[in-house]
Amino acid sequence: MSTEFSTFSGSHAGVSRRRFIQQGFAGLMAAPFVTSGARAASPNGKLRHASFGASGMAWSDMTQLARHESWELVAVADVDSRNFARVKKQWPNVKVYADWRELLAKEELDSVNISTPDHMHGPIGMTALQKGLHVYGQKPLTQTLHECRVVTKLARDKGVMTQMGIQVSSSFTERLVVEMIQNGAIGKVKEVHSFSHKFWGEMNPLPVREDAVPEGLNWDQWLAVAAERPYLSGVYHPSNWRKRRDFGTGTLGDMGCHMFSGWYRALGLGSPVSVKSTGPAPVDKDSWAINAKVEYVFPGTQFTESDKVKVTWYDGASLPPQEVMAMISGKFPDQGSVYIGTEGVLLSPHGSTPTLHPKEKFADFRYPKLEPRDHYLEYVDACLKGGEKPSANFDYSGPLTEAVLLGCLASVFPNETLEWDAAKLSFANSEAATKLVTRDYRKGWEVAGL
Repeated sequence: MSTEFSTFSGSHAGVSRRRFIQQGFAGLMAAPFVTSGARAASPNGKLRHASFGASGMAWSDMTQLARHESWELVAVADVDSRNFARVKKQWPNVKVYADWRELLAKEELDSVNISTPDHMHGPIGMTALQKGLHVYGQKPLTQTLHECRVVTKLARDKGVMTQMGIQVSSSFTERLVVEMIQNGAIGKVKEVHSFSHKFWGEMNPLPVREDAVPEGLNWDQWLAVAAERPYLSGVYHPSNWRKRRDFGTGTLGDMGCHMFSGWYRALGLGSPVSVKSTGPAPVDKDSWAINAKVEYVFPGTQFTESDKVKVTWYDGASLPPQEVMAMISGKFPDQGSVYIGTEGVLLSPHGSTPTLHPKEKFADFRYPKLEPRDHYLEYVDACLKGGEKPSANFDYSGPLTEAVLLGCLASVFPNETLEWDAAKLSFANSEAATKLVTRDYRKGWEVAGL
């Protein structure tokens, strides 16, 4: 993988990697989350769109975007041709491609959604942005910290509209949390605990065998930037790739972007200063561990009790301490966040209405009134009309994703407090951890700028 940025864009030729990262980070943190600068709409008034991915989350994204009357699906790329039939039935005129690079080279587009396994979010996103396209990118925004930083900055430089697929950030539930915290419903926040019962990991080595590749699946295209390896039925495609370190980001990468967003936005956070995993380490290079526990320390803000605030993540069978769970009246949810404040406790079950505790203290509390917002339609409107950027644009979701990915990386170094230098995109006390900020791309699959 190249460590220089001479191919990134003309204005950055010859700039060193470290200097580029420092300048890029400073710009990201200083710029507002809402700006203008969308490219002009297509001649027929439609948003000419392509999807990378044809099933699963890609299908969901396409059907949600299709609710907008000015959205037009032009093309779809997928490495598994078995997924095209349903797409062609829904959109008979759509063009289909096995190779995402061919699609981008041939089609006249305005916008794309990237709804593939995590390892391709960065390469496809980077290439689409270099062409000046608007991007709806599934979470996590990228698989590595380096990809995330570069993609976020390029989106800003290109002036395009972006949105990450954290639909809950547009829902009443998360927006209520933000309003309640920022309006002081529980006073200043002392600490936060976020948790998910999902088990996107594996504590056993992969089987030693090689299975026949299913008809219709282009295994080489599926691997793409990842190193070659034999196909294993039930291990990678179509769903278990989330468990694998070369392709997914485990439970934290899958659910963290959703569940971090509430407290990240509510508390107005930036980059953490340290991260520490006290859960089990991955058993080998292939799979993420389960039952994670990750401790973050962020600089405090006007919404926190002190100049630092601790946030702890738990997944699988790992749960918040009993004394935290005991603060909640009634059933403790499978997924959510607990905000402990100076004046009370807020429980935000994932996807459900937040509640205040102890309940008797907040019996007279009245929820703020909010206008409805549509995560998908606001993206299409922004692409067509310009003006205000979508709420989960990359200026917001890029730094959020970095925080999530830091926790994933920390699991490889259990019980080590990793000191994060966000400006340099490195760990001040760990060369080994810094090496995992980037990844190597398979020969022939390199993407300029990554």
